[in-house]
Amino acid sequence: MTVRVIFVAPAIGSELREVRFGDDAPPDDAGLAAARAAAGSLPAAPRCFTAPARRCRFTADALGITAAPAEALADLDVGSWRGLSLEEVAATQPAEVSSWLADPTAAPHGGESVTDLCARVGGWLEALADQPGRVLAVAEPAVVRAAVVHALDLPAVAFWRLDVRPLSATELSGRSGRWNLRCGAGPAPW
Repeated sequence: MTVRVIFVAPAIGSELREVRFGDDAPPDDAGLAAARAAAGSLPAAPRCFTAPARRCRFTADALGITAAPAEALADLDVGSWRGLSLEEVAATQPAEVSSWLADPTAAPHGGESVTDLCARVGGWLEALADQPGRVLAVAEPAVVRAAVVHALDLPAVAFWRLDVRPLSATELSGRSGRWNLRCGAGPAPW
């Protein structure tokens, strides 16, 4: 039996527009309008989850999805960098930013490493594999990247090479410890 997990990235908000490390800001009005316009375009799923962040919860609501919160889908913990822009951090801590982007085991901000995020999200995915059917999850782009890295058994350094656009859908299907990525699933209004 196969489980199909469709990850939906949340609607855009000020943090993403400003390249700012998440501080739990909700989507902006334009992002919510885009999510409402996309409502009904996703396939029905008996199990729906959302990351705990407001951006993900508000996106799920705008899409018309009733979703249970899942702590395992929480965004990458960036510790002391939370709320700051990448530009601000790079100006004051250039060596730390370089280390973080080059070494997936690094967490100079005191939060979570990319490797740890991939393991956390991978554990959540593997727990779903025993329960066939469709799953829908609204999760931050970092979580979607981590899921793809885990599912395809990519090296963790590939994490930064994956782009996840707001309101994009990424589908993984799996069984017996093997996952596949469905590229270009659609049509979708986004």
